[in-house]
Amino acid sequence: MNFDFTEEQQLLRKTVRQFVNDEILPHIGEWDAKGGFDPIIWKRLADLGLMGVCVPEKYGGSGMDYNSLAIVCEELERGDTAFRTAVSVHIGLNSMTLMQWGTEEQKQKYLTPQALGEKIGAFGLTEPGAGSDVAAMATTAVRDGDDYILNGQKTWISLCDVADHFIVFAYTDKSKKHHGISAFIVERTMPGFSSKAIKGKYGIRAGNTGELFFDNMRVPAANRLGEEGEGFKIAMSALDNGRFTVAAGAAGLIMACLEESVKYANERQTFGQPIGRHQLVQQMIAKMEAGLQMSRLLVYRVGELKNKGVRNTRETSLAKWQACDFANQAADDAVQIHGAYGYSDEYPVARFLRNSKAPVIYEGTREIHTIMQAEYALGYREDKPLNNMLPKWPFEE
Repeated sequence: MNFDFTEEQQLLRKTVRQFVNDEILPHIGEWDAKGGFDPIIWKRLADLGLMGVCVPEKYGGSGMDYNSLAIVCEELERGDTAFRTAVSVHIGLNSMTLMQWGTEEQKQKYLTPQALGEKIGAFGLTEPGAGSDVAAMATTAVRDGDDYILNGQKTWISLCDVADHFIVFAYTDKSKKHHGISAFIVERTMPGFSSKAIKGKYGIRAGNTGELFFDNMRVPAANRLGEEGEGFKIAMSALDNGRFTVAAGAAGLIMACLEESVKYANERQTFGQPIGRHQLVQQMIAKMEAGLQMSRLLVYRVGELKNKGVRNTRETSLAKWQACDFANQAADDAVQIHGAYGYSDEYPVARFLRNSKAPVIYEGTREIHTIMQAEYALGYREDKPLNNMLPKWPFEE
C-alpha cells in the first residue's frame, strides 16, 4: 500500500494549511466565544474548491480522491473542529451520499450546487430518543399521492440553521423496523420545516448545532433517496464516509495539540531548564506523536479502500474509534503540559480539550465501535456488499 502523497495532495495540504493560518487561527478565539464563525468562510472554502473535494468534475466538484478529503479534514481541524465538522457533514454525510445513492436528476439539482458551494448540505438521523439505537426513531413519512408527509424531530444536527438541503431519515413502515426506514432530500424552504440551535454546548462552540422539526411537511416523492426501506443501508453507508472524515479530523487535532505542546515545552522553564527536558513531559509529547502517526495510518488505509470502491465499515470504525480516543488523550495531555495556563483561554489547548470530547460520542460512540470491533473479531458480524457500487476513484461514469 502506497502512502506517498502526490504533488497535487502536497499542494492541497499546503493550501489548506495556509488558509487555516490566515483565515481561521486569527479569529477562532472570538468565534468560539460568541458561538459562531463568519459566514464568509463558506465562500472562501468554495473559492478553494473545498466544498466538493471528492465530487466528480461533472457535478461541479474537484474530482480528488478520498485521501485528499482526509487531508482537507485533518488540516481544517488543526484550526478548529467546527470547520472540519462543517466539511464532514456537507461532503462526507450529504454530498458523498447523494453521489452514491442519488438519481441523475437529484445529483444535478442538489449535488452540483453543493459542490460549487452555492448551497450547503446536512444530515438528519439522530433524534431525542434515537441515537445509537437508530430503529427507535419516531419520525414518519406517509405517502400521499406524489408526496410524502413528514412528521417528527431530529436533534444534534450540525449546520441546522445554515444548511439549505438535508438528507433526512423517517419510517415509511415501522412494522419492518430497520427495513422500514427511508431517506429523503429535504429543503429548508419546504413548508412545515423549522430549526433551532442548541445553546450552551461544552465544545465545538463555533459550530452550528441544533434541532430540526417537521410538521406535516410535504416532500415530493421525487426527493426520496433510494427505494422505500433502503434508508438504513443509506444511513450506514453515509456514516462510513462521515466517520472517515471524523477520524481524519482527529489526526488534525492531535497535530494541533502536538504543535502547541512542543512550542510551550521549549519556552516554559522550571528548575532552570525547559520543561521539555523533563521525562514525564516527554512521555506526553511522545504519546501525541505516536497517536498522530497511528491515526494517519488507519485513516489513509481506509482512504485507499474507498478509492478502490471496497466496503470499509470495519476499517472505518476502527479508525474513527482509535483516532478520536488518541485526540481526546492528546488534548488532555496538552492541558496538563500547559499547567494552570492550559486551564485558561490564554492558550488554545483548553478549546482543544472541549472540542475533543464530541467526536468520541457522535457518529458511533466509543462503546459502539468497541462492540463492533469485538463482533468482527469474534465472527458475529461481517460486511456484505451493498446493492449499489461504492463510488470508486477516479470517478467514472
